[in-house]
Amino acid sequence: MSDQVRIVEVGPRDGLQNEKAQVTVDARVAFIEALLAAGLHTVEVGAFVSPKAIPQMVGSDEVLRRVSRHAGGEFHVLVPNEKGYEAARAAGAKVIAVFGSASEGFSRANINCSVAESIERFKPVIARARADGLKVRGYVSCVLGCPYDGEVKPKAVVDVARVLWDLGCYEVSLGDTIGVGTPTKARELLRAVTGHVPMANLSMHFHDTYGQALSNLYAGMEEGCRVIDSAAGGLGGCPYAPGATGNVATEDVVYMLDGMGVATGVDMTKLLRATNEISKLIGRPPVSRVAAALNAKQRANR
Repeated sequence: MSDQVRIVEVGPRDGLQNEKAQVTVDARVAFIEALLAAGLHTVEVGAFVSPKAIPQMVGSDEVLRRVSRHAGGEFHVLVPNEKGYEAARAAGAKVIAVFGSASEGFSRANINCSVAESIERFKPVIARARADGLKVRGYVSCVLGCPYDGEVKPKAVVDVARVLWDLGCYEVSLGDTIGVGTPTKARELLRAVTGHVPMANLSMHFHDTYGQALSNLYAGMEEGCRVIDSAAGGLGGCPYAPGATGNVATEDVVYMLDGMGVATGVDMTKLLRATNEISKLIGRPPVSRVAAALNAKQRANR
């Protein structure tokens, strides 16, 4: 467990797009710059999606252009289709993300098509990106459970993850979208997927609805996974998953890893500062237990 873990910070996209409050482009850029200063060098910064569907992501092109000047950062943007790809490419994207679901019910509720149809949608996006020299990351949603279909079998996850890998995604992120997983199931899932996608090319993207995210991450690390998606302050949720909380909080992940002697390169003080600023803008305190504890400690010491 002494290896280094790479954290993919998804708060500025996956987090903020599921918050009710809309954050300005200036504030989103400032948030991303604060995360970079804290040592989080891989950041998902926006999504090239319909402004009617997700108004929180309006201005992602400007956000990407402005943060791209920072050397040493890797900036990801979500791209659902070829129109989105063209906009992302025009804004200077170097890394894009595509997504599919392991669950038919979630796929239809989220993007109004079957899993097979969603694959046909992102196939040309991946092909164009690779031809243009862009890296592509693939997301698989509902890997440990679905709000509509209930239990999701590992084979369903394997089928989508394998397609993403075979099409050329350099990394596949496994998302427990509604946070229902437990450590044993997380471990079994990783074992199933690694039969088709190398462990070094997998990431864990776990939500904390039932308070299991850290336990699930630890189980995944025991299996050898060393990439974790998280969101500062536990931002986000899922509009298609009633009761679902946000992503596992970056502060909680960093605190756990620091305590285990696993290197992350993240400065907790600077991360907390970034989280507190964005929390003020969205009008609610951080969901992160570590952020809440550190903020209380700071108040007590004043």
